[in-house]
Amino acid sequence: MKKIAVLFARRRLCLFSVVLAVGAIAMAQTPPPSPDGTVPHGKVLFNRDQDTPEPKVSKPPVDRQIVAVTDVERASLTFTAYDLDVHLAPAQSRLEVHAGFTVKNSGKEPLARLVFQISSSLRWETIAVHQAGRISSVPFAVQTVETDADHTGKATEAVVSLSEPLQPGARLELTSFYSGEGKQSAERLERIGAPADQAARADWDQISPEWTGLRGFGNVLWYPTAAAPVFLGDGAKLFESVGQAKLQQAAATVHLRLTVEYTGDTPDAAFFCGRREQLKTVSENENLPVAESAGIATAEFSERRLGFRTLSLFVTDRAGTVTENSLISAVTEHYDTVPSYSAGAGKVSPLLKEWLGDGPLNVLYLLDHDGQPFEDDALLVAPMRAAAADVLAPPLTHSLSHAWFGSSHVWLDEGVAQFMSLLWLEQTLGRDVALQQLQEEAKTLALAEPAPVGPAEEGQSLILARDEVYYRTKAAAVLWMLRSLVGDEALKRTLRSYREDKLDTDPKEFQRVLERVSKRDMGWFFDDWVYRDRGLPDLSIASVTPRALDKVADKGPGWLVAVEVKNDGDAAADVPVTVRSGTLTVTERLRISGHSSASTRIVFAGTPQEVVVNDGSVPEVAASVHTRQIVAQ
Repeated sequence: MKKIAVLFARRRLCLFSVVLAVGAIAMAQTPPPSPDGTVPHGKVLFNRDQDTPEPKVSKPPVDRQIVAVTDVERASLTFTAYDLDVHLAPAQSRLEVHAGFTVKNSGKEPLARLVFQISSSLRWETIAVHQAGRISSVPFAVQTVETDADHTGKATEAVVSLSEPLQPGARLELTSFYSGEGKQSAERLERIGAPADQAARADWDQISPEWTGLRGFGNVLWYPTAAAPVFLGDGAKLFESVGQAKLQQAAATVHLRLTVEYTGDTPDAAFFCGRREQLKTVSENENLPVAESAGIATAEFSERRLGFRTLSLFVTDRAGTVTENSLISAVTEHYDTVPSYSAGAGKVSPLLKEWLGDGPLNVLYLLDHDGQPFEDDALLVAPMRAAAADVLAPPLTHSLSHAWFGSSHVWLDEGVAQFMSLLWLEQTLGRDVALQQLQEEAKTLALAEPAPVGPAEEGQSLILARDEVYYRTKAAAVLWMLRSLVGDEALKRTLRSYREDKLDTDPKEFQRVLERVSKRDMGWFFDDWVYRDRGLPDLSIASVTPRALDKVADKGPGWLVAVEVKNDGDAAADVPVTVRSGTLTVTERLRISGHSSASTRIVFAGTPQEVVVNDGSVPEVAASVHTRQIVAQ
């Protein structure tokens, strides 16, 4: 490997400049323009030095008067690319960033100014635009706005004035410097009355020698964002805003160069948007004892599609301990808990192998941290406690599913994990318990879904879902229904094939794989349940007509039971219709289109006592199990 020449100098406020020699690895960031507007040559990893004054052109005019900005302006920007050069100084809880980003005007009107936000603990220093091959500084006003998108309850907002309006659909590339503190704050929760200890467990984002974790928009605005202010006391608006931002920016690309300043023990690894990279360390003076030795650690995360997530960043101070079965890599001081997690994962893995494939695509990274859990695909940040394998298995089912299966479509990515959790309940506690859980979750879904017929609040199709009740609860119900329609083996083969499929970005590819495997046309189902949101079925038993039969096969007399089912909802439903008497049951499936009725006839050997329509496996507007007693005369 080529040697890297690193000049490292500690300056006032721990600001620094790291210069890579000719032939260094490609971690370069285009530096700010010189006074004549040209871009200097050379490869600078990060350049901030308050001891050396910057050229006047790189310091845009900053107006600190209050600017009247509309929420429409704030919500009109979609970020399509992030190119971040981040320096962390955990000992001082400092964050310094050279951020390149591209935005698109997603609104309907031209924008004469652009509005960007970072945490109120950070301060904008410079903002410039890339146009016609030049980088030009732009004037901007700075103000503080209240919003619970950040843990401080406030954001530092930059209002950038443009020389020419940004037209609808047009894009603009910008670059900026900002810096400040990354200390833990629970201000937004404390101001609505949350106890201090509970607030601290929920808002744990910080940069410190003990723990560095930044969860992004909705928790801490450590990168540039743009959104209308939202508040925890205003219903679910904060969570809706986070979901909307994830959906809008899922196609954005992200690239990160990270530098971590340290003294003493070297940091081990960094996690960015769920991905892990080993940190490469360079000591300032290798002759000093480890406890006194200072240096920097670097990592680069190559450009990749963001997906349905916020930009999260974690730095770990020790290597992960891999479980005996190689399913989990745990970063923890509680080494005595690792065998329990290994045993719990061992219990779950046979189910995941059966349904999703012979082995995981990734290891599950588990960061032990006392606080509200955070998950990003195969990365889980949560407290680790010694417990029996049976206790750890249920939550590990969901997390390990992400290590086994992934999709660019959140309804599949999260829905499969939720579906596997239901299968684990069925396997360990029985089908009735799994159905009860499904029905309980469907109650929340029924409240969120649009009402049948007439004007109603708009729902969310699964391919455009932004709320958990859709991309987890409804998605799991959809997969459960598909299981009933095509059978276990066909769905297993579909999930195994799809995870290896190269066409995951196509929203209709899962349907095609399922139809190819099951040899069934599933268009009607995907149209009502996946590609559109037609709400939920609203079923009722319209009539039950029993008729005596002299002979049923070779078993003597019996009955022919005609059952008519009505659907007042908009979505089609395919449900089991069961005639039973004691332990004797006969079941047929019946499909009922929206706003229609359908009938089935069931031959029953014996005297029927009851008809049951739906067994809880198909979510409905209200009850998802319908019964009627049969009076056989």
